[in-house]
Amino acid sequence: MHWEFWTKKLDEEDLIENAVYEESNGTSRTAGMNGNGPSRLVDPLEDPLPGVGTYEDFNTIDWVREKSKDRDRHREITNKSRQSTVALLHSISDAFSGWLLMLLVGLMSGALAGGIDISAHWMTDVKGGLCLRGFWFNHEHCCWLSNETTFQERDRCPQWQSWAELITGKSEGPFAYIMNYLMYIFWALMFSFLAVILVRAFAPYACGSGIPEIKTILSGFIIRGYLGKWTLIIKTITLVLAVSSGLSLGKEGPLVHVACCCANILCHLFTKYRKNEAKRREVLSAAAAVGVSVAFGAPIGGVLFSLEEVSYYFPLKTLWRSFFAALVAAFTLRSINPFGNSRLVLFYVEFHTPWHLVELAPFILLGIFGGLWGALFIKANIAWCRLRKTTCLGRYPVIEVLVVAALTALLAYPNSYTRMSGSELISELFNDCSLLDSSQLCGYKQPANTSDTGVDNSLADRPAGPGLYTALWQLALALVFKMMITVITFGMKVPSGLFIPSMAVGAIAGRLLGVGMEQLAYYNHDSVIFKGWCSQGADCITPGLYAMVGAAACLGGVTRMTVSLVVIMFELTGGLEYIVPLMAATMTSKWVADAFGREGIYEAHIRLNGYPFLEPKEEFEHSSLAVDVMRPRRMDPALAVLTQEGMTVGEVESLVESTHFSGFPVVVSSESQRLVGFVLRRDLLISIDNARKRQDGIVSASQVVFTEHTPLLPPDAPPPLRLRCIMDLSPFTVTDHTPMDITVDIFRKLGLRQCLVTHNGRLLGIITKKDILKHMAQMANRDPDSILFN
Repeated sequence: MHWEFWTKKLDEEDLIENAVYEESNGTSRTAGMNGNGPSRLVDPLEDPLPGVGTYEDFNTIDWVREKSKDRDRHREITNKSRQSTVALLHSISDAFSGWLLMLLVGLMSGALAGGIDISAHWMTDVKGGLCLRGFWFNHEHCCWLSNETTFQERDRCPQWQSWAELITGKSEGPFAYIMNYLMYIFWALMFSFLAVILVRAFAPYACGSGIPEIKTILSGFIIRGYLGKWTLIIKTITLVLAVSSGLSLGKEGPLVHVACCCANILCHLFTKYRKNEAKRREVLSAAAAVGVSVAFGAPIGGVLFSLEEVSYYFPLKTLWRSFFAALVAAFTLRSINPFGNSRLVLFYVEFHTPWHLVELAPFILLGIFGGLWGALFIKANIAWCRLRKTTCLGRYPVIEVLVVAALTALLAYPNSYTRMSGSELISELFNDCSLLDSSQLCGYKQPANTSDTGVDNSLADRPAGPGLYTALWQLALALVFKMMITVITFGMKVPSGLFIPSMAVGAIAGRLLGVGMEQLAYYNHDSVIFKGWCSQGADCITPGLYAMVGAAACLGGVTRMTVSLVVIMFELTGGLEYIVPLMAATMTSKWVADAFGREGIYEAHIRLNGYPFLEPKEEFEHSSLAVDVMRPRRMDPALAVLTQEGMTVGEVESLVESTHFSGFPVVVSSESQRLVGFVLRRDLLISIDNARKRQDGIVSASQVVFTEHTPLLPPDAPPPLRLRCIMDLSPFTVTDHTPMDITVDIFRKLGLRQCLVTHNGRLLGIITKKDILKHMAQMANRDPDSILFN
């Protein structure tokens, strides 16, 4: 916007005052664009009206206005702190409130995550039986109470009895197997039914992962109730039920949603965060880091996850506070000790065998598999979710959940690797075989000399035995089952995370490849590939490492995470020596998956739901101009505008009622179309309504005035309504010939809701975020009407 816009209506002192203000903020107005928000949002002579400056549901916040409000508030507190001791103490408490809030978020999220872990572990085990010492003990804790040091069967102790033993008194035979099978299906259906009914009845927003919506909210979109107390309560309860039901889902993604709910609720305790949407989003960014921290026991990985994958606006101050909150949450979880192993995670690995350069080839192969699986999964899952949206399937969410739960339980029970929970399966696959390990995955033929061990007391490579071959067949079937059932499970109306199922697919594929490499090395240790580093009787290949790498590759292929994923994986497993294999597999999976489409699963779901989210990673490659995208288009009605004087209250109300726009440009006159400012629809309605109730003489014939000084009116005219205080005096503008790639960058980097288009100082039209998204969809040959929200 050029300075000549203002010369007709502002006197010289106003110009100097505005110039000084903008200079002090480092702002310049060149090339037809302004670079700062409103210098003064509220007339200091008038009290701000309640409701002005707030936003309606399914609308985007004005980042510039919110940051400007916070700067004004901070400046006022700083000025007052020099006047009295009380004001100084208030200033100190205001500065400390952010850290206190982070402490509370970390404590609350850590405590909830610990409770979820303990409850889910117990309820998962309840499907198999009960503890005689006390029904509240899960299987593992029950067997810890046993006085016996060894058991006849792995994971079986006298204190834990299956449902067949409890009901019929028999633990063996076909009847006992059928009884346990039926009880497993019964509990799976019961848990999944309770989960979907609670979500449907009390908190519809508690379903799904929550990460796509969190990303959209952090970009400035408002979804009322998505981070509310009912959503938190129901999501916490139903997450335990959904995980315990045996459905192919994890709790890690929903824990990010839970942590953000905690942060949003706690924000209401502090005025600074309750009244400012931009400041609240800084807290929510830190809460996303907390969610991953408690989900994986990976505080540093959580901070990087928030920075790389979720956050839209992430200043340095938020980085420090995220780190502090993730630390507090991890410490809280460690104090609760939900897994009883003095560690934050189930997947901690004990092996530290060095890897060799030759093994990079199979690691990259796992990366290719992860990329292909990620791309295939995204396309299949989005197709299934679209089918759910457009057919009658979406009208019966309870039946859908029950059918999928029954199918999962029916097919999962006969295979021990699909019967166990996803976390237990990954832990089993990451595990390296010890001499006394009775797992089927360790069903090797025992060497004649049992003292023949490799480095670090790990067993030397051995030939596969019948037990291992059985396990490999079961794993191959489990791989196919997991790949197919996860596609239809993710997106149902229950809390469902994607991290654990994706990692399980990769871990199975990695373990299969690892065992294959191990046997190849054992039988061909004299070949060119293995000669020199893999001698006979040495522990050359670690299958558990391949499972780790495969898990990272598949999760990377689905989510397109890179740096944060590698850090999460080595925090998760403690395998610091294996950063290079993890990096190689993760980058390969991203490159391969990107070849089939640049969207990760969360971006794909954002687009499917039609949220107004401008993906920062997506490049705008077209040569269109602002005039091609703005409204009104050719043959459209003229742009609805307000004049700075001359319109009555009735005319303004009529204009607002006859349109659905979020705001209106204010011009000097209908003839000149010289831009003065921009006023939001919500602020306009609230101000008029308030004036009619509280201000004497305001009627439909009263003039609405946006100028600094009230114009001369006839003596018998009703008093005018001055609304300059709610007008944005420096709306963002671009010229009609501004390239759209620059315009898109402005929207992304400044978080704009709308931008006005001018030509030689005259108002031509307006571009909203929705217009940009529709234009980008059109350019990509997608349906532009898929963008549902304003």
